[in-house]
Amino acid sequence: MSERPFGVRLPMAVLCLLLLTGCGGPQSTFGAAGREASAIEGLLVVTVIGATLIWMVVVSFLVYAGDTRRRLRFSEERAQQLITWGGVVTPTAVLFVLLSYAVWSMPATRPWFDQQPPDLEIEVTGEQFWWRIRYLDKSGHVAFETANEMKLPVDRRIRVSLKAHDVIHSFWIPALAGKMDTIPGRTNSLWLEPTRVGTYRGPCAEFCGTSHAFMNLTAIVLSEDDFQTWHQNRVKRGSAGNDATRAFLLHGCAACHAIDGTNAKGLLGPNLTGFADRGRIGAGALTNTPENLARFIRDPAAAKPGVQMPAFPMIPTVEMDEIVEYLAGET
Repeated sequence: MSERPFGVRLPMAVLCLLLLTGCGGPQSTFGAAGREASAIEGLLVVTVIGATLIWMVVVSFLVYAGDTRRRLRFSEERAQQLITWGGVVTPTAVLFVLLSYAVWSMPATRPWFDQQPPDLEIEVTGEQFWWRIRYLDKSGHVAFETANEMKLPVDRRIRVSLKAHDVIHSFWIPALAGKMDTIPGRTNSLWLEPTRVGTYRGPCAEFCGTSHAFMNLTAIVLSEDDFQTWHQNRVKRGSAGNDATRAFLLHGCAACHAIDGTNAKGLLGPNLTGFADRGRIGAGALTNTPENLARFIRDPAAAKPGVQMPAFPMIPTVEMDEIVEYLAGET
């Protein structure tokens, strides 16, 4: 008899611990690091408290009315009062308060109608299965392009224009803001205002095909000085010379990929400028190491099913090493 309660409590304790592990980390709704995410977190907490209050009231009346040991007898009038106050008035009042709070918090949780000018504008396009990221200048033209990793300044208002090239995707960085779909033929806008320096993960939140699980975006929030240094270096990047890109250009990589300052001008695939600084290959398919990079180039579909990049098993080892060494030094 004494072992059974422990046997029941242990799985429950393990389940609770597993649930608590989701309350932190770079992809947690509870680790708010943005203005909109903080508002959403506050709304969630208030809603949970309100729902708990309603549940407690209703269940308390249920237990009270169902206690047969007291042999309670309610008059019809008394029973009607319990139903009215416990089942109608109290839940309605709490739900009204929750609705009022939700409406009041809407400007912070999703500032659609915010007319203030942004400090930075970024265009993000969902592709199968990666993110094309373009930083815009003050006139709205593309200043430079990158992929899968988005660097942001802390405590600045950023307007993100969301597009889709092929199918519906969903842009979502839980720690910074709520989610927004990217729809072909339409541009949606989302505001980001990071409040804490750090690295945050954003998965595609709409099933988009075979490698949907490998379509991840990393948001890196930098201090204002660090961001301005990085941004200016990208805008002013000059020619890197062609000798280092020989093998890269020889095997047709430039037909799909671009690297600023070189003759690689491809637009079909991700821009590989600064590739060495990225933590992952293929929007999250593999860790960015020389071995994994060579493996991905030779057979990308093995690491990321459904990827549109063709395989290159024919590249000689010496030239593959040159390509890997070149990209590993591309910062």
